[in-house]
Amino acid sequence: MLKKIYITLLLLIFTTTLNAEIVKNLTIEGNKRVSAETIKIYGDIEIETDLSEKDLNDILKKLYSTNFFEEVKIELKNNNLIINVKEYPVVNQLIILGEDRNTYKEQIRKLIQLKENKSFVRSFLAKDINLIKKFYSSAGFNFSKVEAKVKKINEANVDLIIEIERGEKTKISSINFIGNKLVKTKRLKEVIASEEDKFWKIISRNTVLSENLIGLDKRLLINYYKSLGFYDVIIKSNIAKINVIGNAELTYTIEEGKRYLINKISTNVDETFDKNIFFSLNDSYKKYVGDYYSPFKIKKLLEELDEIIVNNNLQFVEHNVQEKVTDEGINIIFNVFEGKKILVERINITGNNITNEDVIRGELLIDEGDPFTNLNLEKSIAEIKQRNIFKNVTYEVNEGSEDGLKLININVEEKPTGEISAGAGVGTNGGTFTMGVKENNWLGEGKKVSFDIVLDEESLSGTINYSNPNYDFLGNSLNYSATSEKNDKPDLGYENSVISASVGTSFEQYRNVRAHLGLNASIDDLQTQNNASSSLKKQSGNFSELAGTYNFTFDKRDRVFMPTSGSIAKFGQSIPIYADKSFIANTFSFSTYKALSENVIGSSKLYVATVNGVGDDDVRLSKRKNLSTKRLRGFERNKIGPIDGKDHIGGNYAAALNFETTLPNILPDTTNTDISLFLDFGNVWGVDYDSTIADSNKIRSSTGITANWMSPIGPLSFVISQNLSKEDTDVTESFNFNLGTTF
Repeated sequence: MLKKIYITLLLLIFTTTLNAEIVKNLTIEGNKRVSAETIKIYGDIEIETDLSEKDLNDILKKLYSTNFFEEVKIELKNNNLIINVKEYPVVNQLIILGEDRNTYKEQIRKLIQLKENKSFVRSFLAKDINLIKKFYSSAGFNFSKVEAKVKKINEANVDLIIEIERGEKTKISSINFIGNKLVKTKRLKEVIASEEDKFWKIISRNTVLSENLIGLDKRLLINYYKSLGFYDVIIKSNIAKINVIGNAELTYTIEEGKRYLINKISTNVDETFDKNIFFSLNDSYKKYVGDYYSPFKIKKLLEELDEIIVNNNLQFVEHNVQEKVTDEGINIIFNVFEGKKILVERINITGNNITNEDVIRGELLIDEGDPFTNLNLEKSIAEIKQRNIFKNVTYEVNEGSEDGLKLININVEEKPTGEISAGAGVGTNGGTFTMGVKENNWLGEGKKVSFDIVLDEESLSGTINYSNPNYDFLGNSLNYSATSEKNDKPDLGYENSVISASVGTSFEQYRNVRAHLGLNASIDDLQTQNNASSSLKKQSGNFSELAGTYNFTFDKRDRVFMPTSGSIAKFGQSIPIYADKSFIANTFSFSTYKALSENVIGSSKLYVATVNGVGDDDVRLSKRKNLSTKRLRGFERNKIGPIDGKDHIGGNYAAALNFETTLPNILPDTTNTDISLFLDFGNVWGVDYDSTIADSNKIRSSTGITANWMSPIGPLSFVISQNLSKEDTDVTESFNFNLGTTF
């Protein structure tokens, strides 16, 4: 048997040798535009080398892959290699007709393969037309027409003419869900990015039907359902039906599946590591066992696991998560194991035509020369995506220049990062108008710049913000802001203007704990009229101050958007450095959330605020504390607490306690209405500038219902309340409504 194999190998070697021939001369014919030397380089051709049939086929493939040649013929005869080529014609001009927007034209020129001064490969034409149609579809022009014409100039040159009729944008007239038995339609509409087209949505881009937006909607729906424990949820299909006026009726079909509990959590640690290091995770596991499954809970456990790895300086550590579905629930296993001892040789970043490379590298948790782990690479990609300045981020890992080294190639796709927003509201407390302009990638440096205006019947304010989310690549944000606010209240006999500027930094102090430090300078000018109270007249004038501020946030919510469990606590303080009227202000708030069912979320909120003058200084009118109608419903805004004459002047102290829960299925799902029940307690008290004014030490309370309705004219909110306790001087409000939206 071995003898037969040996003979076969000898025959193969002999046959290959017979077919091989040494190249003595190279002849290249037919080339006009591409030089013979270029052909020799692209074909990787060398004189005085043996070339077999396989080698000749490889040369043929290499030359065709250049897209320079329409036809290539190769012949090796009498030690002479003859290559005959027929070159593709060149695109002399690329002319785009029917599109007026230069930005669209530039995008099309970047997308397609056929470009000016490049080879005209006819097989690329159909692909490029499809790319253009897909581009327009992503912008909402789902019925665009694209035709291409080729004008022959001579044998070597052509003009390519692309005619575009983009048509009208396809607006989303309605969004429907089928199969959502346990989650209300209104809640799902809040989850997805797509929005129904309404007359007030004149700016929003999400009212236009696009393939990208539908894909995002499906991902958001899957993530939301899984966060509620619906592990097997399937967004089975989506249908965009075009109605008679050319708008889309968007429908998502949902198979919710079973809602799973977390049955068991365990850690499988490789023998390489000390298992006792990870023993502390068991306490966290106990908190989640018996709860409904959520990827957010798994993420928090992975963060704890990563913290243990970092604190113990463990190198080349990898981990993954196994999730096993059983009849009892989901068993979760965290596998911790030693990865290959590989280093990062180089990280290449491409596609960043606008964004500076330093911005991207500043988000990486892995650097050149570091141990390579998939864990840190995946987290780095997640950090880049979280900046929300790129449309897409992809990566690939290749072998390095030698064993034990890896090359990481990261490709980003830029996207528009500017935003324009506007909003309006009208209600029992008056009307408001807001407008904002924001750039999330200022000058390609990853910095954020925004300008906002808020206008109502009695005040006008404008704010400019500048933020560097990753100052000096330390992970700390640096923020600057300037604000101008003017309040005119002729009924109370005064007007005041406040100009302020601030600088601050925020950073993660510990896991789930974020700190903010800042300085704030302001000038407050209060002007009074004859009908103002005597106390107001005493406070008139121009006052300036410089204060230091700090606050801490401890966030244990399962998610920031629509939390269903967990809590968040905040504490902040303002301390005077220089002030004409010095004061110290403190604020504390605490909110906790609990899901009682899929559509019933209970919440409890506590708020306490104090402001006290330093020494003999009294607290100025603009710095005194009040409660908004969101913290104490059933009372008019700023109409409880101490009274000076006929004016409610606020207090040195304010506190509120709120209990609220959503009510399930009170109204049919088709009404798009959420109903909640609330119980509020609150008080505003304390007057430091006049001991003759009553402190108003009485707890106010109210109960009632709120309704949030997505009406045909915009989102409407109603509050119907009944006061349980109040002062005689309080101004109550048993009914409140607000109509407001962004557009």
